[in-house]
Amino acid sequence: MPPTGFTQHDHSHCISDAVTSAQDHCARNKVQLTPVRQRVLEILLQEHRAMGAYEVLDILRSEGLGSQPPVAYRALDFLVSHGFVHKIEQLNAFVACSHPGQSHTPAFLICTDCETVAETHAVLDRGPLNTAAQETGFEIADAVIEARGRCPNCRTAP
Repeated sequence: MPPTGFTQHDHSHCISDAVTSAQDHCARNKVQLTPVRQRVLEILLQEHRAMGAYEVLDILRSEGLGSQPPVAYRALDFLVSHGFVHKIEQLNAFVACSHPGQSHTPAFLICTDCETVAETHAVLDRGPLNTAAQETGFEIADAVIEARGRCPNCRTAP
């Protein structure tokens, strides 16, 4: 799975595909993608960077969709629990999943200059982490892999 996030692409296409995927998932699982939940997903998809809950809340407030922190946190919790959004632990922020509906272990490449986040796929069943787990008898249930550095755009900027 190639990284998604640092290349130019049609934002409207990725937003509509992700929202459609979320709507389909919710219908199949008989859960609601409320207008606030959908708008939070759209906000994160539009930005393609990690955003804090209060940043998301500021946009919701300006659009008249809620002004209290629980509004943003509940929507984010729902979206994370259903795999449409990931939490970036290092930043205490959230980013839309680049591969919704696919079973994967995400790995994040976080630009320290522009805060763009690219998502790629980590393979846990081989490599040093898996080897260390096997040697100690540890069974990996899930992992969050985050790397910080500079994206191609910031590296080539004057």
